[in-house]
Amino acid sequence: MEKPRPIDRNMFSRMGEGLPVGSDARSVRRRVEALEHLLERLFVVPGLPKPIGADTLLGLLPVGGSFVGAAFGAYMVWEARNLGMSKAQMARMMGNVGVDWLLGLIPLVGIIPDYFFRSNTRNLRIIRRHLDRHHPESVTIDG
Repeated sequence: MEKPRPIDRNMFSRMGEGLPVGSDARSVRRRVEALEHLLERLFVVPGLPKPIGADTLLGLLPVGGSFVGAAFGAYMVWEARNLGMSKAQMARMMGNVGVDWLLGLIPLVGIIPDYFFRSNTRNLRIIRRHLDRHHPESVTIDG
């Protein structure tokens, strides 16, 4: 379990800094990892075993939050398409997004599956596996 850390007041202003705009594998990896971090692991709430991200918070908005979360998930699938991933991999990723979207449509209760299912983390794992196999030069070491 991650230790709680104080909220950095400048966190949101720095989020987009340094994100590459290129279409090469390394740039795509950094963008997708940053998006997954924003959606699934933005901050830690003391007492909860997993961090919370914007996807869970969007679940608080009735219906619209689920659609916004699905749009972010679809963006990750679009990035996967640009990497040349197979249709089967992209279908699996869209299935993850679809399940997350459907479960998020349930009023109030939809937040719980959003917290546990984490479709963006699952999709990031699929993208990383593809990048590690087909673009090993894009691997970065977190410091």
